[in-house]
Amino acid sequence: MDDHQSQDLHPPKGIMVVVVGPSGAGKDTLIDAIRLPMSGRPDVHFVKRAITRAAEAGGEDHAAVSQAEFEALRRAGRFCVDWQAHGLHYGIPREVRTRLAEGGIAIANGSRSALPRFAAAFPRLTIIHVTAKPDVLAARLRNRGREDGEDIAARMRRSDAFAIPEGYQSITIDNSGDIDEAARQLLVFLHDLSTAPAEDRP
Repeated sequence: MDDHQSQDLHPPKGIMVVVVGPSGAGKDTLIDAIRLPMSGRPDVHFVKRAITRAAEAGGEDHAAVSQAEFEALRRAGRFCVDWQAHGLHYGIPREVRTRLAEGGIAIANGSRSALPRFAAAFPRLTIIHVTAKPDVLAARLRNRGREDGEDIAARMRRSDAFAIPEGYQSITIDNSGDIDEAARQLLVFLHDLSTAPAEDRP
């Protein structure tokens, strides 16, 4: 049985919430800011991605794997969604689909380029588009120290063109200022999403 067939045995009833946005928008910070307030919600799952990046490289808590390990996992059908960006490979564990089989919400840091793959794997999909002002994005990229000037300039050019394609349910959160305010907006949205009547949910 191939991976697509095995996925069909667990059609997700729950909602996949994918957080996307340009580099420096603060996606990881925003996701981390809502972990504690939602820690008492057994129906909410924070997805831990596999990334071909060293564990000590900073950023999100992820499963660090080598390129060879990632390819082996992908060939074995261990990811329900995977993609490449900025020279790295990212994978969403296939267990997320199983977890959502009976409902609930899963929250994952994603990529705009991978949205079609998320939509194929998760029929109920909502996008959180995190933005920030250009000067804020540039300052954050400099402060995290993972890119040189040329890389920062390239990321800023991509951020200028960053937009959510039509056809997806999405909300936009400006994370230029106080993280508490951005987290409050996200928590309110997630609460409304989880308590809305079934016919009104994505």
